[in-house]
Amino acid sequence: MTSLNCFVRQEATPQILQNVSRYCAECYKEFSENEPLFYDMQHYRYLCSRCAERMAEQLDELCEVVEEPESPSLF
Repeated sequence: MTSLNCFVRQEATPQILQNVSRYCAECYKEFSENEPLFYDMQHYRYLCSRCAERMAEQLDELCEVVEEPESPSLF
C-alpha cells in the first residue's frame, strides 16, 4: 500500500515556480508549469510524481518512515 495521501497534490503554478521552488527536492528535476507537484508536509519540500511515489512506498498510514532506502554506508 502506498501513502500518497501523506503529500498534498498541487499544480505547478507560475507563482509556485517563481516564489517557492522550481526543482524536486529529491532528484532536482525542473518542474514544468501545470505539472502535478507533491508537497511533503513532514519535510517541507516539493517532490515530483516519481519521487513522491517512491517515498510513499516507504511510509505507513501515519506518514512515518517504516522502510529506510538502501544506501551505501561507511560502516
